[in-house]
Order: sequence, then C-alpha cells, then structure tokens
Amino acid sequence: MRLSYPEFEPEQELILSNEHCLFLQLNHYQMKGEQLEGSGLIVPWQHRETVFDLTEEEWKGTYRLLQEVKNYIDSNHNPQGYNLGWNCGEVGGQHIFHAHFHVIPRYEDEPLARKGIRYLFKNENNRRYP
Repeated sequence: MRLSYPEFEPEQELILSNEHCLFLQLNHYQMKGEQLEGSGLIVPWQHRETVFDLTEEEWKGTYRLLQEVKNYIDSNHNPQGYNLGWNCGEVGGQHIFHAHFHVIPRYEDEPLARKGIRYLFKNENNRRYP
C-alpha cells in the first residue's frame, strides 16, 4: 500500500513501515533509469536528531525494515549493489535534522559503478592540510 506522506516532502511516498520506522521514496526515484533509481530513506517515526539518538528498539525496527526494503527494491529495480548510510551533524552532510538512513541501490551501467563511499572521501579535493 502506498500513501502520500507530505509531512516529509510533497512528492515522497510511504512505501513500507513497521512500528518504529518507515521507508520513503521520492516519486521520480521509482522510475526506471532515473539517477538514484530505487533510492529511499528509512526514518524513525519518533523524532531523533541523529542515528546516535535511536533507541535499541528503533535500531531493531530499522534492521527489520531494511530487510523488507531490500526485497522491495530487488524485486522492483534489480540493482547489482547497494550503498547504505547515515549523515550525522552538519559537517557530516546532514541537512534535515531528523535521523534518516539512506538506502541507495547501485547499477552496473552507472558511470560511477564500483565507486563506493570511500571514493568521495579519498578524493584529492577532500584532502586536509594542517
């Protein structure tokens, strides 16, 4: 069952949920061939600023929902890999201060296939000079 969930973003839909969290996808991420096809967010129902604020029950709920999300994305989008991650704090890239877990399917035909999150951080443009 898909429900519109405009409290988070007008074009975002609630795809799956459990008692602790929900999986949201923007409409255009559901389209085949779209950049970030199949991507979405797992978000706790209760306000938690970062992943570090989740309760043990919310962690377990996130884990359970992640298994359902993977099955959903695999059957609807057939990715060849995944990147998963939390951005925590402004410096860590968080711009919405309600914890959200990025689920990003990856595809063989992407220009950046085989480039994981370390690719970003090991980039010469990210070098720190003391």
